[in-house]
Parts: sequence; C-alpha cells; structure tokens
Amino acid sequence: QVQLVESGGGLVQAGGSLRLSCAASRSIFSIAVMGWYRQAPGKQRELVAQITSGGRNYYVDSVKGRFTISRDNAKNTVYLQMNSLKPEDTAVYFCNAHYGNQFDYWGQGTQVTVSS
Repeated sequence: QVQLVESGGGLVQAGGSLRLSCAASRSIFSIAVMGWYRQAPGKQRELVAQITSGGRNYYVDSVKGRFTISRDNAKNTVYLQMNSLKPEDTAVYFCNAHYGNQFDYWGQGTQVTVSS
C-alpha cells in the first residue's frame, strides 16, 4: 500500500510563502501523475496544480504565477511552492498520485491558513 505524507502547511500572513511537500512510501513516481488539490470549508475539492512524469504541469488560473509544482523522482517527493499567498488560498491541501485507472492515492491533507 502506498502512503502519501504531506508536510509544510501552517499559518502565514497574506503575501507570505509556504512550501508543501508530499513524500511517497515507495517509488511510484516514475509513472505517476502527481497533483495538489485543496478543499476550503463549504466548497468542493479542486485541483490546484499537477505535474506528469515527464514534467508537464498544469495550474488552476487562480494560482498561476504564484504557485510552482515540482517533483524529485529520486526522493519520491513532490513539492508545491506557494508565494504571494492570499486569504482565499486557505484550505486543506491534499496530495494525489494517480496513473490512469491503475492507481489513485491520496494523502491525509495539510492545513494552510492565510490571514489578512
């Protein structure tokens, strides 16, 4: 069973930065599409950023130019660098690893709170 363990969440003032990390318990990174989702209270979970095994990435419009997703396959880790944080970025952030219909794993989530 693969485990995804997130870290790096916390409380930060608007305009500040945080870096989230997601480490996998074993190597699936060679083929996995890695993503970060978030869910704010009363809202649906949304895809924030995603990166393929080949390094292609996707960002939701609201974070473009502020967030950067990256992956280190040697460390089985994906990162989300979040800059210029806004109160509306406040949410629980979840790491996801999937590959077609072969597997779909989720982390436990990490809270990010941005104060105004």
